[in-house]
Amino acid sequence: MSTSMQIAQQLPFLRRYARALTGSQHTGDRYAAATLEAILDDRSLLNDDLSPKLGLFRAFHTVWQSTGAPVGSEPVEGIEARAQSMLADLTTNTREALLLRALEEFSFEEIAQIIQISVDEAQELVAIAYREMSRSVRGRIQIIEDEPLIALDIKSIVTEMGHEVTGIARTRAEAIALGKREKADLILADIHLADDSSGVDAVVDLLRDSPDTPVIFITAYPERLLTGEKPEPAFLIPKPFDEEQVRSAVSQAMFFASTQTLHA
Repeated sequence: MSTSMQIAQQLPFLRRYARALTGSQHTGDRYAAATLEAILDDRSLLNDDLSPKLGLFRAFHTVWQSTGAPVGSEPVEGIEARAQSMLADLTTNTREALLLRALEEFSFEEIAQIIQISVDEAQELVAIAYREMSRSVRGRIQIIEDEPLIALDIKSIVTEMGHEVTGIARTRAEAIALGKREKADLILADIHLADDSSGVDAVVDLLRDSPDTPVIFITAYPERLLTGEKPEPAFLIPKPFDEEQVRSAVSQAMFFASTQTLHA
């Protein structure tokens, strides 16, 4: 397989990472595109000693760091403006290391290669990130999941993080009714629901009334939601997932969606 084809296969995962890192579909996609442009301009950015995925993520970080790792260069207001302000207080590279570890499942050795630090530094950055994110905002979470054990597992994780669960919905109709009855600060949704209805459709319906509510989708096929068409999620949890991935995604989403309705 050619290098370009291998890079193309990894692009959905880079876009997922970039979106979670910036908290914005637009800004994340812009950085992913800038990475590809930089590679086309300078092929040496792809280290031949690394796998295509590692090389792509390392090239992204070269671009990311060269711009000062901002969330976005355009003037913003509201939620994203507050997120940018909060990001300025975080330790350098902590969120990057956490997302690479929890979301993309890179080893500490691979994280060290991507960010170009030592393995010990990579481990410490992830530990710092968890400490800093644990002090982030807390809020109310709606769970849309038709598998009882998975739903209870997610509820247990987010409750231990200090969040309140408004309820668990198993179908699109239940999700809409719950959303109207109990306002949530975050929606955590599966794709395929109990009555063969769509979690994506349920979320679209809920967002008509609360368009700024952040959403985390759970799916075994994350690349199917990263097609370049709208709506697309900024936050994805792959199935099967572990506690670290849920904690990371929820912390990231809550961090970027912090408003006066959330409890600091």
